[in-house]
Amino acid sequence: MTGKPKIVATNPVFPETRALLEEHATVDVNPTVEPWTYEEVRRHCRDATALLAFMTDRVDAEFLAACPNLRVIGAALKGFDNIDVQAATNAGVWLTIVPDLLTVPTAELTIGLMLSLGRNIMAGDRNIKQHGFHGWRAELYGAGLAGNTVGIVGFGLVGQAIAERLAGFECRLLAYDQSMSAAMEKFWQPRVTTASFQEVIARSDYIVLALPLTAETRHIISSRTIADMKPGARLVNPARGSLVDEAAVADAIDRGHLSGYAADVFECEDWALQNRPRRIDPRLTNSSAPTVFTPHIGSGVTEIRRQIELSAARSILDALAGQVPFGAVNNPGKQFVHAQSGAR
Repeated sequence: MTGKPKIVATNPVFPETRALLEEHATVDVNPTVEPWTYEEVRRHCRDATALLAFMTDRVDAEFLAACPNLRVIGAALKGFDNIDVQAATNAGVWLTIVPDLLTVPTAELTIGLMLSLGRNIMAGDRNIKQHGFHGWRAELYGAGLAGNTVGIVGFGLVGQAIAERLAGFECRLLAYDQSMSAAMEKFWQPRVTTASFQEVIARSDYIVLALPLTAETRHIISSRTIADMKPGARLVNPARGSLVDEAAVADAIDRGHLSGYAADVFECEDWALQNRPRRIDPRLTNSSAPTVFTPHIGSGVTEIRRQIELSAARSILDALAGQVPFGAVNNPGKQFVHAQSGAR
């Protein structure tokens, strides 16, 4: 025994992250890209002082009871719906997040998803790779952004970053956010028009989700709200999978009411929801479906991921040193100190 605290990292980390943590602790790192299961993480953490957590992890009261030495969870995340904050607070465990580093890469990927979906980029790529290129044909006509209306549902940091990047595309921008201040609304005028949720989904050609996952936002896109959308609208989800009822989206595409769906996130990966689907609806993953999917790579920029890990690691070390850590979501034994906002 070294006498040092033990820190568990549930996924591979950058050498810089490991080196920083090892200056102060013994470090137990998952060496493979295959995530540890809930039971495996709990086993590794039963004598741990800190946990460097990722999207693949789930922490609840049962987990915390089995890990009595845990003092801090440093999440390499922005959204923290997979961690029971109240249970952590009750157990005297700090929870920290990385509140802003994911914003820009997520917004950039969103633009890519929109263009790929509207302009049939993936379908064109598959066509050439499967059949070769024999010259121009009158096919794969889609929709651009210029002249269309884009509705952004959720106007936190990610929603605003998406709006900034759409400014040069000559599209009309609508935004809905129930907590938008008058000052923010004034700042974005006339570039962005604020509207109710119902107005945004009814008027938009592209609907982009930039919300956190909460009890109130789960399945905010449902068969009922899809029915209120403009026929032919396209839906884009870079935020959290369970904002969307994927079966309802598949139904709407089958009926021709929606022209397509693009997503970087899926219901099956929202681990804290026991009744989540265990796979993506196969109608959406059919090769002929008007869908564009990426495997949760919104923040997947190498330097950004390095910074995210280092930020989470520094927060862990601050907490272990008895300081209030950066990005704290809670204050153990007291009230929450940070409200969740944005997409992740």
